[in-house]
Amino acid sequence: MKVAVIYWSQTGNTEAMANAVAGGAKAKGADVDLIVADGSDVDVTSYDGVALGCPAMGAEELEDSEFQPTYDSLKDSLAGKKVALFGSYGWGDGEWMRTWEADIAGAGVTLAAESVMANEAPDDDAVAACEALGAALA
Repeated sequence: MKVAVIYWSQTGNTEAMANAVAGGAKAKGADVDLIVADGSDVDVTSYDGVALGCPAMGAEELEDSEFQPTYDSLKDSLAGKKVALFGSYGWGDGEWMRTWEADIAGAGVTLAAESVMANEAPDDDAVAACEALGAALA
């Protein structure tokens, strides 16, 4: 099993979540690649599972200059793979995650696990949820 954890983080909160997701997948025996979204295309065809992480930005939306272009480049390649979403936020109620879940469902993707959100830095419960998310992808 090969898993990609593709994320963008401004403050380190989503990065901490990405590391927990990767740890959960590795604990189940998966080969894991951590990939920082930088606006470039990412090829996910060789992966069995893909975790995508992005914090809420602006008016509860995905980060638009680095994460969004990377996400757009791979979204159509996700159907049939195990996919999960995670990210942190500092305000609002998680609207960005609901919008993201609807967008990915519109691309024909069924999520393999419940999305994980952390308010600011992930606490112990959020870290455990991220590890479980990674395990679900493995």
